Amino acid sequence: MNFVKEYHNKIASGEIIANIRIKKMYARLVSEMEQHPLFYFDEAAGERPILFIEKFCKQSEGNFGADLKLDLFQKAWIQALYGFKWRTTNLRRFNESFFMVGRKNGKTSVLSALALYMLIADGEGASECYVVASKRDQARKTFNSATAMRFHSRAIAKVTKKRRTDMYMPETLSTFEPLASDSNTLDGLNAQFIVIDELHSIKDRALYEVMKQSTGSRRQPILVMITTAGTIRENIFDDTYEYACNVVDGIVKDDNYLPIIYELDSKDEWLDEEMWIKANPGLGTIKKIKYLREMVERAKTDKKMVKTVLTKDFNIRESNIESWLQFDDIDNKETFNIDDLKGCFAIGGADLSSTTDLTCATAFISKGGKKYVLQKYFMPNTVNQRAKEDRVPYDIWRDDGWIKECEDVRVNYTDVTNWFVELRDKYDINTLWVGYDKWNASYWVDEMVANGFLMEPVIQGAITMSSPMKELEAELISKRINFNNSDILKWCLTNTEIKTDENQNIRPVKGKNAKKRIDGTVSLIDAYVVYLNHLADYHAWNGEE
Repeated sequence: MNFVKEYHNKIASGEIIANIRIKKMYARLVSEMEQHPLFYFDEAAGERPILFIEKFCKQSEGNFGADLKLDLFQKAWIQALYGFKWRTTNLRRFNESFFMVGRKNGKTSVLSALALYMLIADGEGASECYVVASKRDQARKTFNSATAMRFHSRAIAKVTKKRRTDMYMPETLSTFEPLASDSNTLDGLNAQFIVIDELHSIKDRALYEVMKQSTGSRRQPILVMITTAGTIRENIFDDTYEYACNVVDGIVKDDNYLPIIYELDSKDEWLDEEMWIKANPGLGTIKKIKYLREMVERAKTDKKMVKTVLTKDFNIRESNIESWLQFDDIDNKETFNIDDLKGCFAIGGADLSSTTDLTCATAFISKGGKKYVLQKYFMPNTVNQRAKEDRVPYDIWRDDGWIKECEDVRVNYTDVTNWFVELRDKYDINTLWVGYDKWNASYWVDEMVANGFLMEPVIQGAITMSSPMKELEAELISKRINFNNSDILKWCLTNTEIKTDENQNIRPVKGKNAKKRIDGTVSLIDAYVVYLNHLADYHAWNGEE
């Protein structure tokens, strides 16, 4: 059976309520299994671990020893993970999966059963399977669950041995072992299957790299990161969650990565029982709805409980509350040809940032009742290195023409000037005023003035930026701004957080994660501030009322 398609169809019909990212991900998977030049869907291979689990694995808690029957959401994920294969090699497409789901949705049982499958039936000789958690006791929960399944299954017990610290299959020399998350002790592994359990609680950023590298010599390894949301910010969980969202949203292309994110679409939905299933796909079958109702009722009267319920049961992260825009607010696939803007007048904006970091220049154009954004980003000659270290596709954006890689280890601000000059001299797009932050810009301002541009400083404070930001937000949400479907601008916009003063004025701020750049946002806001400052004059120049 094709459980991926069945799950998608039930979501599409409204029979199953799902959040936006689950809808997107399964719609993409179904589309890719129909026809794709690089990979294909092997339904039988995807179903094989499901058949193994339901035939040989038993409940390790609750109805102890009963047959383990998977829910449709579990079957769909497993079948996608194991069923997609590369056409060139016939090996598994996905080698990594991020799976976020509310607590008590059966993750321990599924992980235990998958570990047993990889130990016994995946066909890999000397397979090494590991479950890693922040503490060994947490890792042992999954291992102990697998041990209980072995105890209740004669078939599994017959081919495996339980030793003091691991489980062993003599016929293939394969092992399954729980580990603590001290990356200094994990070198030398040769992993085939890895579970990083409760990713939100792991503070060691090196852990992911160490475990990922341990799979390097395997033909088709799998690394699964499974978790609820957490309250510790800017750890490995935040990086991984953002990367997973970017893959689902199409900002990052990674054909080896399977992100499955069960969360509420908005914080307010935690009070709407009909929406709870968005973060709890096993609600009513695995997770008791009575339990969740009780937790929500307690949180309504006990403020100390709210954070726990939001993060653990509904996967609402604290940092989301500070976000300015969500991806679906600003996702606009409309494009334009720069030649169609020849002869227009523009308003410029620039965020120079540091000479060793990302810099952005913007040209904002209003024409015929529609607004257009041209941008160019600038980075030092370390794009490939930064792309790898930050797990941000700077290299792809460079190759697509959004980023200019400068020749030196520092951004050359003359390249920014030359971009505005090119718009004027090559495309007849004349920039009337250019907004900028005065910090660290004196040399560049002199150079721009020498090239005939009028420069206008923009104070980077709430009084100056609040009203323009609110108008810009409305324009972006209503899709009245065409930014040529720029993935890097989408990334900057969704990275942007806001700080609100006592008068409800807002200004853009960076999050604590330095890898989440907002330079494209600030450059656009600077241009929009100047646009509003000169609204009547600008439209007169462009021949508009």
